[in-house]
Amino acid sequence: MTSALMPIYYRIIPDRPEAHTYKVVCTISQPAAEGQRVWLPAWIPGSYMIRDFAKNIISLSASCNHQRIAVDKLDKQTWQCAVCAGPLIIEYEVYAWDLSVRAAHLDITHAYFNGTSVFLAVTDQENSPCEVDIVRPVGPRYATWRVATTLSHKAAADYGFGTYHAANYDELIDHPVEIGDFALSEFSVAGTPHAIAITGRQQADLPRLTRDVQVICEQQVQMFGELPDMDRYLFLLTVIDNGFGGLEHRASTSLLASRKSLPHTNMTQPTDDYINLLGLFSHEYFHTWHVKQIKPQEFIPYNLQREVHTHLLWAFEGITSYYDDLGLVRSGVISTEKYLELLGKAITKVIREPGRFKQSLPESSFEAWTKYYKQDENSPNAIVSYYVKGSLFALCLDLYIRQQTHQCASLDDVMRRLWTEFAKVNRGLSDDSIKTIVAELCGKNVDTFFQTYLEGTQDLPLTELLAQVGIDLHLRTTMSEEDLGGKEGDKKEYSIFSLGGRFANDAAGVKVTHAYDNGALQHAGISAGDVLLAANGIKLSKDNLRTVLAPYRIGDRLHIHAFRRDELMEFDLTLVSAEATTCYLKWQTDGREKAKTWIAYKDQK
Repeated sequence: MTSALMPIYYRIIPDRPEAHTYKVVCTISQPAAEGQRVWLPAWIPGSYMIRDFAKNIISLSASCNHQRIAVDKLDKQTWQCAVCAGPLIIEYEVYAWDLSVRAAHLDITHAYFNGTSVFLAVTDQENSPCEVDIVRPVGPRYATWRVATTLSHKAAADYGFGTYHAANYDELIDHPVEIGDFALSEFSVAGTPHAIAITGRQQADLPRLTRDVQVICEQQVQMFGELPDMDRYLFLLTVIDNGFGGLEHRASTSLLASRKSLPHTNMTQPTDDYINLLGLFSHEYFHTWHVKQIKPQEFIPYNLQREVHTHLLWAFEGITSYYDDLGLVRSGVISTEKYLELLGKAITKVIREPGRFKQSLPESSFEAWTKYYKQDENSPNAIVSYYVKGSLFALCLDLYIRQQTHQCASLDDVMRRLWTEFAKVNRGLSDDSIKTIVAELCGKNVDTFFQTYLEGTQDLPLTELLAQVGIDLHLRTTMSEEDLGGKEGDKKEYSIFSLGGRFANDAAGVKVTHAYDNGALQHAGISAGDVLLAANGIKLSKDNLRTVLAPYRIGDRLHIHAFRRDELMEFDLTLVSAEATTCYLKWQTDGREKAKTWIAYKDQK
């Protein structure tokens, strides 16, 4: 008979909020006889980039029987403690000044952390139960602070300081913690308590946000048929002046958004910023099934000490990105017209970037660690987003299945089978798992479709597939740098010329941030980072580019003065016709009726 695993005990204190440092104490009752080794993750699940969280450990020491013992650092994230009969106590200080959803943050206004940033893993004891004592910081300004987390309570009241429990290290690091004076709204979905905790100064219409998020969650639960096993679900939202992002966890999600994205009591129709925020809620909640439970086989279990490559991020992020906006229209929080606008913007993003012809979706997924998460000035020419193009492939796959089965099956059925046949039996997906299910639903070989549009780099068959559900796809030229597509716009504003790049304001003129392959900028020898000063003797800025170009015709040459670093340079640029890379979608005469079985929308709220 094997003895029960002894818990690993952690105590975390927001020790010096003004200095942004946590104090953490880790107690190991039964350290390894040869000396205990501990480590900190290099990355956090859901964000596929090596982040080296151990760099934020300021100091670390160990003791045994009240005596200090030696600790050797073996590599960037691993420590070896000297032999100790136990208990072994490791104390360390963590610097926390990363205001994102990925790491840890602490100041006098709040505390937030992911376990991957603050909790050491104990080598060969990662399956041991864990107990965490979350301690209130000292001082009167923290007297009203509360704790928001989905860690299981042991000796802590709801939203209270005290002791929490996790079955093992993997569970411990999958429940982020927010501490502070957050706004709170609670509701129920499928009989399970849900809550939204908002950190940051705001004047949100919290009842409206709660109603909208609730129906989005209900729609997703209805599609899958059930929630994964959990006691409660929590949305942790931090609002700041400008920011956007989310990170999924098994019973919660961390969200970051701009203050202007929140609804307010005077809002009559949802703004674009609010719709984007609801899409973020929808996206991360969908991950509760799809990536937290339905996983690629490479993620079972996670190896958090190095990169873990998979070809399937297009499925986990792309399919989720498809369903996040689809969930908004299906739940009735946006209109079908707004949904078509969102689709048009996604199509525009993809067709504006030459990299779509050079990298397939599986390649984009596999290279996320080195390319997608480490983008530079050449990225639009070299890569494609497995989020955005992945969502459009999911759209095509959904419509393709409906077409092949005469509306008897859809991508919804694929998702439900992934849930029951993979997630519920802890079975990971292989590269061909989705294709196999699609072939079974369609009753035919679907290799050509997947080889051409998933594994290949040619454009997706959006025009043909959207037409079958009553939607016509149109392309036009851009109207301005801020034109993201999705709308027909004013034809008088359509661009005649294309410079083939992206720009940003600069004190001296206009800075080139990206130069597209085979564009006018690149042909002239102008590169990303160059600051354009003047064209034919006229001073340039980002705001006056269109005005300066207005008198010229296609084929005319402009003499450009620019700075490259600190050197003044001259270029001759030939104006070329603008390409039609901006998409908008329009209903056919009977389009809404054709789309009903696909969108399955309710009346707009």
